[in-house]
Amino acid sequence: MRNADTEANATGTKPETIAARIRAAILEHRLPPGAKLTEAQLCEVFTVKRGPIRQALSLLASDHLVDLEPNRGAFVASPSLQEVHEVFEMRRIIELAVVQRICSAQHGNRRLKSIGETIRRERRAFEGRDYPAWIRLSGEFHTELAALTANTVLCDCLNGLVARSTLISALYESPGRSPCSFDDHEAIIEALEAGQAQEAAALMTRHLQGVELKMLDRPAGAAVDLQDVFGTRAAATAGR
Repeated sequence: MRNADTEANATGTKPETIAARIRAAILEHRLPPGAKLTEAQLCEVFTVKRGPIRQALSLLASDHLVDLEPNRGAFVASPSLQEVHEVFEMRRIIELAVVQRICSAQHGNRRLKSIGETIRRERRAFEGRDYPAWIRLSGEFHTELAALTANTVLCDCLNGLVARSTLISALYESPGRSPCSFDDHEAIIEALEAGQAQEAAALMTRHLQGVELKMLDRPAGAAVDLQDVFGTRAAATAGR
């Protein structure tokens, strides 16, 4: 019979779990755009054979977070400026629809207040210099708003766009910065709580336009050590 440790290890080596860990590293800006994801090193990091690694990379490629190049390997995607414009154009269309849907459905303040807590956590992460958490929470504000619509297709679409936006910010933004402002988030929530649909829509439009304009032509370096990114080198050293 398999014990609890064996079960945990098996779960941790599933392609979906490996993909989730790589995705988190990308979205928290620990893996920069253009970084090479060497299969051999990933096998060592996750203590698996190449099969689960290749499946995980394929999952990430379907989300546009990884580019698979024949005879070269896998790389964290490097979005072009054209893609920046296209992604944010789609986000404006979808997120204005989210704001209008929330106002027309008259969602209770309790559900909006739960998103207010995400904003407070976002602010605390920034003030505590926990930049990976700050970046992640800034995206969660938008996906949690979308979840209030209860439209799973809309949510899936926006989740993908927010992930790609975060990758874009890693490429075009200065390190340690997030173009997504929690002050803007607070203003949007206040307008939604007051039932001011037009004001909330205007604030969301200005917010997303501001995020797009803050993207700077500052490509990130591509050289990374995957052992350091996933903390496996430190863990191995501590276990000696």
